[in-house]
Amino acid sequence: MSKPNFQLPEPSGKYCVLSYPAPGVLLVRLNRPKDLNCINQEGHTELDQIWSWLDAEPTLNAGIITGTGRAFCAGADLKEWNSMNSENRSRPMPPSGFGALSRRNGRKPIIAAVNGLAYGGGTEIIVNCDMVVAAKKATFALPEVKRGVVAVAGALPRIVRTIGRPRAMEMALTGRTVPAQEAFEWGLINKVVGDGDGEVVAAAVEYAKMIAENSPDAVIVSREGIKMGWEGVGAEEGSRLLIENWYPRLVAGDNIKEGLRAFVEKRKPQWKAAKL
Repeated sequence: MSKPNFQLPEPSGKYCVLSYPAPGVLLVRLNRPKDLNCINQEGHTELDQIWSWLDAEPTLNAGIITGTGRAFCAGADLKEWNSMNSENRSRPMPPSGFGALSRRNGRKPIIAAVNGLAYGGGTEIIVNCDMVVAAKKATFALPEVKRGVVAVAGALPRIVRTIGRPRAMEMALTGRTVPAQEAFEWGLINKVVGDGDGEVVAAAVEYAKMIAENSPDAVIVSREGIKMGWEGVGAEEGSRLLIENWYPRLVAGDNIKEGLRAFVEKRKPQWKAAKL
């Protein structure tokens, strides 16, 4: 597919390769295969710029993140981390956190296409994504305890809401590797596909295309409603916040009118870029 005509400048990539496999879909490929796609400090900043652009660019509706080579992401760059500790230097991180996802306050959904091992920060990335597709060969782990560190990029308080306390404790306290099929049975991921990198990306693209076909306004507000429950807001409080803060903006927009009109007229809706 040829590159779309963007309204905002496309960010440059040193550690990531950007492509556009379907209308409205951004594919971000981590591209440090020799380092198992671990993310260094520059990489976090680059991803922060990419995800910020995804949210701001009107022609894009959803993002996908995957890896190059045999790894999805092996987590933090421990060599860089060790060097910084030796030199008593701090490890600056953008406000959006690890991979610009652990504390991301973004609007548009991001899907993880896990092509291989996802360890440490790699697992934290998928916990913070909205949907996850994995190849059969993919594996997941939180091995931080084996290195004397802790998974502080959002996975610990969030993964327990996804897979429950016993399984979350198992991953965090033992550091053992969980294969893709087991992760699927736990509810950590949406779907397991074949072992080819192309297969896992294609499956993620299909999900992203389904999202992109829907009202961008409704997608954003629906995602916010689910996030509030996931982050620990009670059902009544979450519903109140959604109704008071988000629903009026949805109703005031063009897409709700277009969706209802298209239903009555028995045609496909012609969505406009979200302005929420």
